Amino acid sequence: MTRKTAFWIFVLGTASSGILFLWLTWDTHRQVQTLSHVDKLSPQVVEGKRLFEQYNCNDCHTILGFGGYYAPDLTKVVQRIGEDGIRYRVKSPEKAFVNSWRKMPNLKVSDAEIDSMIAFFAWVGNVDNGDWPPQDSKKRLTRGEERMVAGAGVSAGAAVFQTRGCMNCHSLHGTGGTFGPALDTIGRQLTKEQIERYIQNPKAVNPKAMMPPQSELSDKERDKVAGFLANLK
Repeated sequence: MTRKTAFWIFVLGTASSGILFLWLTWDTHRQVQTLSHVDKLSPQVVEGKRLFEQYNCNDCHTILGFGGYYAPDLTKVVQRIGEDGIRYRVKSPEKAFVNSWRKMPNLKVSDAEIDSMIAFFAWVGNVDNGDWPPQDSKKRLTRGEERMVAGAGVSAGAAVFQTRGCMNCHSLHGTGGTFGPALDTIGRQLTKEQIERYIQNPKAVNPKAMMPPQSELSDKERDKVAGFLANLK
């Protein structure tokens, strides 16, 4: 390769990269209001962000890819554990994480402050960020279920139960969360149809239920996990 050829490769490569970068920057700014739902940035959402920073939540948690990796990511936390699940964990972390070696301090956050933070988390969860973060990616969860069934030999319902975060709140044989009841013998109390109905809309079955509707599950996945739980006796 001659010096002249190398020079032109450098010039054309730099120019094309610069043009591509400028175009991507312009395109991002063009779409940012739509992708981030700027029209839903209410005063409560803004206050929630301020409180999120005030309490230094980012020291332990990530959100939209930024923060510490000590505790779970909060980008899709409302979709994952529901508003009541957030309230319980923030108000009583010493109870919520009693079985976890990773502890969360009780920062004495008021109910009004928690409501504002939930509004902020809900807004963040609706930002169109390309099916991210990975642990909440629908495609990744589906692939994970398939690998568990094929490689570990577990049932399809057990794979859904484990990969979809059910154990963040419920436990099986002493392993899992404490926010919801242990499910070791749930099949003695509820039929498969009752479990499936509860998963779909908990408050329709029990108005005092704190579990959020598992709307992310398909009909097929809900049927599988209900069948798995109904056999736990």
